[in-house]
Amino acid sequence: METGKLTEVFLDSAYESVGRARRETREALGRDHVLLPDVVQVVSELLANAVEHADRGLVDDLIGLTLTATLDSVRVEVSDPGSASRAPHIPLDQPPGARRGRGLLIVDRLSGGRWGTREHGRGLGRTVWCAIPYVRPEHAGDENDEAERSPLRALSATCRP
Repeated sequence: METGKLTEVFLDSAYESVGRARRETREALGRDHVLLPDVVQVVSELLANAVEHADRGLVDDLIGLTLTATLDSVRVEVSDPGSASRAPHIPLDQPPGARRGRGLLIVDRLSGGRWGTREHGRGLGRTVWCAIPYVRPEHAGDENDEAERSPLRALSATCRP
């Protein structure tokens, strides 16, 4: 795959935009891309967080989605109006069976910890980004262990009662 920007779209700050973002991601990467399931999952989590937590109220609030291919990863960036009350974080007090509040934990696992935020200044919003690596170094040689190769599957297994 070539490196460079794969797509950049602007979506309404509404839950319906999460489905459109997934479709745009599938189209940009192609059905056979090795990282497609992980990138689609991360896009879903970050878009849902942007809709849920960003300060809204303006009719024209938009959420930006940018996908970029690099030599070692696919980079996902989601830009939103930001929030005056709190920054994106992984909750430390989540009960094991929680149904909500696990989005950034999933992003953290799928990106191998390669995620962060950029504040654009007061009232200018923020960008949450992550890089989904083609090879997860901690598990690169272990192709027989399905749970180890799929951090999302392993995470979901820990959530079962």
